[in-house]
Amino acid sequence: MTALSVSTSSAASLRADALVIGVAKGPKGLLLASGAEAVAEAFDGKLAELLATLGATGAEGEAVKLPAPAGVKAPLVLAVGLGEAEQGHSLETLRKAAGVAARTLAGAKKAALALPAVSAEEIEAVALGALLGAYSYSTYRNGDGKAPVGELTVLTERKGSKDAKAAIERATAVGEEINRARDLINAAPNDLNPKSFAAIAQAAAKDHGLKFEVLDEKALTKGGFGGLLGVGTGSANPPRLVKVAYTHPKAKATLAFVGKGITYDSGGISLKPAGHNETMKCDMAGAAAVFATVVAAKRLGLQVNVTAWLALAENMPSGTATRPGDVLRMYGGKTVEVLNTDAEGRLVLADAIVRAGEEQPDVIVDVATLTGAMVLALGNRIFGVMANSDELRDRLHATAEAAGEQSWPMPLPVELRKGMTETTIADLANMGERMGGGLVAGLFLKEFVAEGIDWAHLDIAGPAFHEGAPFGYTPRGGTGSAIRTLLRFAEETAANGAA
Repeated sequence: MTALSVSTSSAASLRADALVIGVAKGPKGLLLASGAEAVAEAFDGKLAELLATLGATGAEGEAVKLPAPAGVKAPLVLAVGLGEAEQGHSLETLRKAAGVAARTLAGAKKAALALPAVSAEEIEAVALGALLGAYSYSTYRNGDGKAPVGELTVLTERKGSKDAKAAIERATAVGEEINRARDLINAAPNDLNPKSFAAIAQAAAKDHGLKFEVLDEKALTKGGFGGLLGVGTGSANPPRLVKVAYTHPKAKATLAFVGKGITYDSGGISLKPAGHNETMKCDMAGAAAVFATVVAAKRLGLQVNVTAWLALAENMPSGTATRPGDVLRMYGGKTVEVLNTDAEGRLVLADAIVRAGEEQPDVIVDVATLTGAMVLALGNRIFGVMANSDELRDRLHATAEAAGEQSWPMPLPVELRKGMTETTIADLANMGERMGGGLVAGLFLKEFVAEGIDWAHLDIAGPAFHEGAPFGYTPRGGTGSAIRTLLRFAEETAANGAA
């Protein structure tokens, strides 16, 4: 596992396998970012000119290597692009640049990051981006490939500053929990099923002193959790509902985070077509996100109560599977006609939302890879935000932006509800109008939120799993989408003393 540290040593004097500096696009050519001064001096002031000769432009995502000169103890200098200089270096720009550096330097034992890092926020951004960029999933590989960089040291001038150390500690906690979620998402579905996921959550809860509760198939049957049971009935691996709770003695607010945890989604009887099954191990990314968030909240000691609800099931076709046309009696009593067994995520979430609401939290936020319609609407890098109040929806959108995650506020048009309530044999159907399918799913979930509780829905179907080439600090595979948003939301709640 990659280690993080902070140092006030000169960039030229620190011993490392590589030294990372930042470069940007200036109005008249390449510009060196702050932090690179000592390195530029060692190059006799010709570093920018030399990098330009090697093809460097300062564009985001760019990485150019060159041998270090005498006077620099690291043998290699890596220049990473920061984009347009006139736009400044945002925290997200620093995260991405540090992520590019960490990925580029895979196999190195130690790298020093001499990127712009003056404030505690900048130090944390560089450290977090580097830790996320260094991520590698090698569970099933037999030793081939480069290991992640062993140690990353963030260089700063904040001498004797306690907040610099605190920034590194926070980045370590957040980065490690995001990477924990990535590991879960990347795990093969023959290894990660509802029972094994619950066992992993239980072990982490024990390690971090969190409250843990799990309902197995017998308890779910006794409790009347028709959504979870209906989705899981076709699988040899029965469903689970897991509760992981963090409480703080001075907390004045309680948040409930509910995660969709379909450990594999074949579509059930409404089988997915060829080409749509291969990545369906990632359909538990919402559960991974809420689980990682509650552990991170405990590690950071946030003054807020946070409960994660993991709605875990495997959606498979078999002789015992739920059929289109079946009616499920959900937890809480509502009945649902199943018109499409591939619209299963909303069924397991509905049960968990009702159960979470029984504890009267101030806010419920559910997170799910819920609909392909949201990917069509927003693409692969943006998640949708819906809520039963415009204030909460807009707040979560702003929170995501501040955390460095892309989101977009989406409506819940009341007229779309009609398509779900036209069923003549149940309270509602699990499908409605085809157009606006992501919004229909949100409206379905809203039906299960207890009166008086603020609720929001994050549809992370696009950014939860990245199938293309790595970029910035984003690897191929599981990304850990929404964790930074949830955690920042919890931090804001703790700071305000109310949700």
